[in-house]
Amino acid sequence: MRPHALAYPLLSTRMSDYLQLTKPRLNLLVVFTTGVGYWLGVAGHVDPARLFHAVVGTALVAGGSAAFNQLYEQDVDALMSRTRLRPLPDGRLTPWRAFIFGLVLSALGLVQLSFGVNHLSAIVAFATLLSYVVWYTPMKRRSSLSTVVGAIPGALPPVIGWAAATGTLSREAWLLFAIVFLWQMPHFLSLAWLFREEYERAGFQVLPVVEPTGRSTARQTVIYTAALIPVSLGPALTGLAGPVYFAVALVLGIAFLVLALRFSRDLHRRTARQLFLGSLVYLPLIWLFMIATRVP
Repeated sequence: MRPHALAYPLLSTRMSDYLQLTKPRLNLLVVFTTGVGYWLGVAGHVDPARLFHAVVGTALVAGGSAAFNQLYEQDVDALMSRTRLRPLPDGRLTPWRAFIFGLVLSALGLVQLSFGVNHLSAIVAFATLLSYVVWYTPMKRRSSLSTVVGAIPGALPPVIGWAAATGTLSREAWLLFAIVFLWQMPHFLSLAWLFREEYERAGFQVLPVVEPTGRSTARQTVIYTAALIPVSLGPALTGLAGPVYFAVALVLGIAFLVLALRFSRDLHRRTARQLFLGSLVYLPLIWLFMIATRVP
């Protein structure tokens, strides 16, 4: 077989490894929520070039953050079945390559946001990068509060989109932040319950590991989900979205709360999975109806 015939699958594999460093499935949500924030900010009057720079720049920063996260956690990733085949613990990429890759992606994304959109969106993206890599990632091994801390960078992408569209951080931006922040708590707590044995083996101090009975997990899940209902109605009450959105958000919020209550009463893998899957349905529907009923 000719040497160049072997080069293509090797190149393809290496590109796939670098792509895995960016956590593409997770960062699809980042890209989507950034686009939502931008769309809501411009009220549908989209500048395609500006939207492109906002979304791609944020995606690059998010990908760089994910690479730094995997670099820091390569030792514990090797201990969990769902992460042990990632490029770093499996030895397919060296730590130095991952570091350079994360640095280049992050820098390119920040430059693209700063000069292709505006400086404010780049500043918010930089705050997202720092809080995720420097604050949240090391804290996962030290405290169950890391879930709350991690929800901060997770909730900033729509703020980046809003800043890209308006050049401001108005109350609407922080309302979008609050919706995603509160949504993340039942989303991640249900996931942590599903994988609590693996998290314990890896040394992650998530709440289901710190408090194995699940009482605190159940209580916090219900509290955050209940708090999400009035906050999710905020866009309609502040004029960001219309009355149809209000009705849909109320119904979806109650349904989400029902799933959280079921989980709290019966801490089982089945109810945790139902809550997790429900969270995956809830947020896209909230965004879609908010976009569809956006008040000019």
